[in-house]
Amino acid sequence: MPSDTASSGLDGVAQAAKAAGDGAGGGKGLPPVHLWNPPHCGDIDIRIARDGVWFHEGTPIGREALVRLFSTILRRDPDGFHLVTPVEKMRITVEDAPFIAVRVDRDGEALRFLTNVGDEVVAGPDHAIRVEEDPTSGEPRPYLHVRRGLEALIARPVFYELVEMAAERDTPEGPRFGVASNGAWFAVGPVASDRA
Repeated sequence: MPSDTASSGLDGVAQAAKAAGDGAGGGKGLPPVHLWNPPHCGDIDIRIARDGVWFHEGTPIGREALVRLFSTILRRDPDGFHLVTPVEKMRITVEDAPFIAVRVDRDGEALRFLTNVGDEVVAGPDHAIRVEEDPTSGEPRPYLHVRRGLEALIARPVFYELVEMAAERDTPEGPRFGVASNGAWFAVGPVASDRA
């Protein structure tokens, strides 16, 4: 049986998210969703597609401000992704990573990323870059840790910029190309070898 909040739809969730943000001091800080332990209220038909587009009941959520608001109350728990307020927790579907890293800038010794929902993240020990490879195609799938287990898929053009910045380094896995940021080094790909 759905809760009153879940049945109230997108506007109800938006009001709860706004109230949660206001309760966190309004401003620029994120609500402390990691400290909230509300009861699970069911699932809500919100899906974040692989390309970072948020959908509600199959329709893209066109209001950028609403998507940004929801992104501030998103949390990853062992049983999946949830929108969380102090009084409710509703599971949503995330096809890959919940965010997309759409820009990178070199800022001195740091790499500063911008996500599609407005997060600014400096890669480093607490914000690692990792690259997975598709087992079939070998195509890289690069990710950046944004906050508390939430990652951003690094958009292809941004990843190409990282590859352009990369330098070779010897690693236990052999020579790798990688980038340094904020005192940490991250492998972004193998060094191409001559194959017979």
